[in-house]
Amino acid sequence: MSSSQEAARDLLARWPVVDGHNDLPWALREQVSYDLDQRDIATDQSAHLHTDLPRLRAGGVGAQFWSVYVRSDYAGDKAVTATLEQIDVVRQLVARYPDALRLARTADDMEAARAEGRIASLMGAEGGHSINNSLGTLRALYELGVRYMTLTHNDTIDWADSATDEPRHHGLSPFGEEVVREMNRCGMLVDLSHVSADTMRDALRVSTAPVIFSHSSARAVCDHPRNIPDDVLAQLPANGGVAMATFVPKFVLPAAGEWTLRADENMRAHGLHHLDTTAAGMTVQRAFEAANPRPKATAATVADHLDHMREVAGVDHLGIGGDFDGTAFTPDGLADVAGYPNLIAELLDRKWSEEDLAKLTWRNAVRVLRAAEAVAFG
Repeated sequence: MSSSQEAARDLLARWPVVDGHNDLPWALREQVSYDLDQRDIATDQSAHLHTDLPRLRAGGVGAQFWSVYVRSDYAGDKAVTATLEQIDVVRQLVARYPDALRLARTADDMEAARAEGRIASLMGAEGGHSINNSLGTLRALYELGVRYMTLTHNDTIDWADSATDEPRHHGLSPFGEEVVREMNRCGMLVDLSHVSADTMRDALRVSTAPVIFSHSSARAVCDHPRNIPDDVLAQLPANGGVAMATFVPKFVLPAAGEWTLRADENMRAHGLHHLDTTAAGMTVQRAFEAANPRPKATAATVADHLDHMREVAGVDHLGIGGDFDGTAFTPDGLADVAGYPNLIAELLDRKWSEEDLAKLTWRNAVRVLRAAEAVAFG
């Protein structure tokens, strides 16, 4: 182990990672229909998942926003029901592993979990389709513990444009602005990953609380619509928000993005959804990769994004959102949730201070949730 890696592990023991986005709940739905006996995350699940408790410990994770994502082609009551099932499995995990996980609803809960040596477990809904155009449903999700909502997923919805679909509103509709205001009133963080740049700008204009990007990187470094333009990053200091850099290769390495387009076309040609992580889906993906070698991102690739985001937004507005178990491919050195020390070691080698790294891993995310609570209850 290098001296940088030893220093990284020491830092993470004091200031663990708050990861903004992990899709383990959806993977459990897709792979085993929520049968937790088949995926006992207290044991090594590396044959099936990016995530289990031993690797979370090894990675220095102290808090996890579990994504209660449902596919954006789920509509109406089907989307709401599936979101409730996703929330239920997170609560089942916390109940099943009480020595390792603690349900967290507030910033104080996050700090209490850290003091106890448990992993604070928060929830984030991924896509406004999950509320079925209902502010009442939004409020209900908050009461169930959901602490952020990504305004869209891959598809434009009735009130907000997605980054990866045709625009219909040129940002937020009037109802979309009302959703943002209601999220502020509740204390639910507005998550701007997946949304169009115009939606980002509209939400920043409307929101009176800090926003987050739960898993997005820098568009100036990798020109993908899922990433954040510099003019938006530059607004974060005034807003107080946090951009959590993601590890997904197609969002951080341009060559990987081009390769992924072809891989997704291959999945569709086999009648599969491009996000399919079942055994059948991964078999198709691996066969394609064997015939078409994949350009590989590394921890240094992600660090390049963080260096740029720091330059534009400042270190007080950065975080980490790996998107583990929500992507078929991961960077070298960041293969699963045990990999965070490799990224921190890379940043130490780039002369990031311990103070700055503590902000990146823990302090910024806790601060932003506390600020949202202050807006709601102030």
